Amino acid sequence: MKILKIVSLFAFLVLVFTYCTKTDQVVTSAVTQNPSELLALKTTTAPTIDGTVDAIWGTANKIEFTPGVPDAGNGLFVGYIGDKYPVSLKAMYDAEYIYFLAEYADKDKSLKSAPWYFNPTTNLWAKEPTAKTFDANGVLTREGYGEDKIAMLWNVDNSTPKFITQTCYASCHVFTPYMDYSVTPAVYKSNAASGNHYTNGTNEKIDMWWLHPNRGFVYGKMDDNYQDNAGGQAVTNLTGGNANGRHYDDLVVASTSTTWPVGKPTYTADATQGSVANTQNLKLDGTGTSVAVPKWVIPGSTADFISVEDTLSGTAKLVTAVSSLGVLTYSGGTIDPTVGTDYQRLGATATSAIGAKCFPSNIVSNVKNGRADIDAKAVYTGTGWVVEYRRKLKTTDVLKQDIDFSSLQDQPFGFAVWDKSNYQHAIQPNLMLKFQK
Repeated sequence: MKILKIVSLFAFLVLVFTYCTKTDQVVTSAVTQNPSELLALKTTTAPTIDGTVDAIWGTANKIEFTPGVPDAGNGLFVGYIGDKYPVSLKAMYDAEYIYFLAEYADKDKSLKSAPWYFNPTTNLWAKEPTAKTFDANGVLTREGYGEDKIAMLWNVDNSTPKFITQTCYASCHVFTPYMDYSVTPAVYKSNAASGNHYTNGTNEKIDMWWLHPNRGFVYGKMDDNYQDNAGGQAVTNLTGGNANGRHYDDLVVASTSTTWPVGKPTYTADATQGSVANTQNLKLDGTGTSVAVPKWVIPGSTADFISVEDTLSGTAKLVTAVSSLGVLTYSGGTIDPTVGTDYQRLGATATSAIGAKCFPSNIVSNVKNGRADIDAKAVYTGTGWVVEYRRKLKTTDVLKQDIDFSSLQDQPFGFAVWDKSNYQHAIQPNLMLKFQK
């Protein structure tokens, strides 16, 4: 009897040990097992895409990583190199959508890109730079006034082989020199003017999700873009490094040049642009020198945006004249920027802030069709950003410009963060999305 009890106890302990071991081997949704692997929780309760973190997110797996601004090797990222922006990221999916929650610290909210300000020394209107500027000695002369943004890149149908190991860097050609034909004989030069993206093969495409303040942001959308070959490196070299494979969704190659540079593609026109420049040229006092000024203003407004709806409703006013003292005239009134500092820089230092009423430099409108596949809401908390977004597992795309998640296969991806800049950004490559089955 005693032996039987011992055997029974042993069998029970083995059963318990086996059960516990198997249970422990299951990746629970709230625990990060690998900081580069994002596990999308399978859910029947969808989060509301409103920038408020619903309770259901508490059950989702979280990864934390710190994208850094690299040295592009061409001076493009000078002033930002080495900056780091810690990010936490969660994901969930259901039968129709995949959902993401991104959170990251940011000391200030930056949505006005290159805002208009008035310079009382020159009596002219000007735009702030979108990136930090430096003098010949490398001393900061002006803080940048770009945007806070994030982006994700995905490999469409596994079409881009380098994406598997390089993700973001698979299409980043900032290191590529180009052939400068403006001199004789032609010479190779470092591509210091841009960091254009294009893939390495004619059938390679990358899906780019871009939370862009001036494209869809106000309307609860990310801007859905894609990257392709754009003629490849040979065309890029011939055209002075200006070939760019980044396009809005729905755009396709309309024709290919048969004259120099042979092979450079031309794309169809975009009918769904998310913003236009808020600028025009008017003559001082109606007869003098032609100068650049804002085209639309909302008198007294401190808003980050002027929308196309504002221009149609009469909320925004069309500027019709500018005086030699900088006074703007619109139907119904004037704006005198010399009274107070609401439209001026608040000091003479490189980091001086700008007046609260300085004008946005873009008129925003909604993105549509293929560009509007991603619902998003971004909320600035005072110390950082909370961004919720979702996209259908499989869109209606037939142009091979969108990633298809419906197979629930692992998907490599890259993540990027901009902090008050339009070009310089931090990059986190080699992340992997997995689906909880």
